[in-house]
Amino acid sequence: MPLQADPTVKFALKDFTIKRVLFKHLSTPSPYNTYQNKGLPPGPICTPQEETIDAVLNAPETEYIYFVASPSFDGTHVFSTNYQDHLKLAKEYQQALNERFGKIPDTSK
Repeated sequence: MPLQADPTVKFALKDFTIKRVLFKHLSTPSPYNTYQNKGLPPGPICTPQEETIDAVLNAPETEYIYFVASPSFDGTHVFSTNYQDHLKLAKEYQQALNERFGKIPDTSK
């Protein structure tokens, strides 16, 4: 399944100043665009800190397979075990973005 991680799109565009990844960004041709390519990108998009590597190596076992940024904008994420819950949480995050930065017009139609 595609990873669909926004940071990989920012990496593909070489623009980490992007605050909101929009539909127009998702068509960027790149092996790092995880909306277009299944699985992990071909290489890292950043160099993790030692604490991050330790956290991954010692991560608790969970059933989570989806995550989305927290609508509180505190740098945390909200995790879910199924796609339906993920869609609900993603919608909550999008609504929080709209409230904070203004609604983005839907240009996908």
